[in-house]
Amino acid sequence: MKTIDLVQQRRSCRIYSEQKIELEKIDQLKKIALWSPTSKNNRPWEFVFIDDKSLLEELSACKPHGAAFLKNAPLAIVILADPNKSDVWIEDCSIAASFLQLGAEDLGLGSCWIQIRERTHSSGSTASEQVKKLLHAPANLETASIIALGYKGKERRPYTDEDLLTERIHLNQFK
Repeated sequence: MKTIDLVQQRRSCRIYSEQKIELEKIDQLKKIALWSPTSKNNRPWEFVFIDDKSLLEELSACKPHGAAFLKNAPLAIVILADPNKSDVWIEDCSIAASFLQLGAEDLGLGSCWIQIRERTHSSGSTASEQVKKLLHAPANLETASIIALGYKGKERRPYTDEDLLTERIHLNQFK
């Protein structure tokens, strides 16, 4: 599928079927993550693939809002990075997350980005600390996001040209 078609069709998916994701597709997602570009090829990220239902349920409570649906996803990918390896680790993780979402769409999977960085847990600690605690992640890492993945339990209409905010495109300067 062409990139523009993937971008047009990819919509956040929070409802998943119970169908397990095949190992071949998970292997492809691992390659997509590891091949995502980074500044100066520093590769500051780490990826934790999670298919354990009890851990997915625990992760779904890592922040008060916006992650509850994770407990019903067949797979999650937690994206963490070492800020000491790159001053643009946030951008590097964001690129990887975007690549993973487009790759998931190409594989016939739905996905949804769950923002973790700069979010709090109901206990008052950070969502990143909660995630790291559950994953036994090293202290030097920060959690950027979690990508929930699975076969779509509900289809959403693709974007159309009517959805384009063309007024946000500028040529050479704002006018």
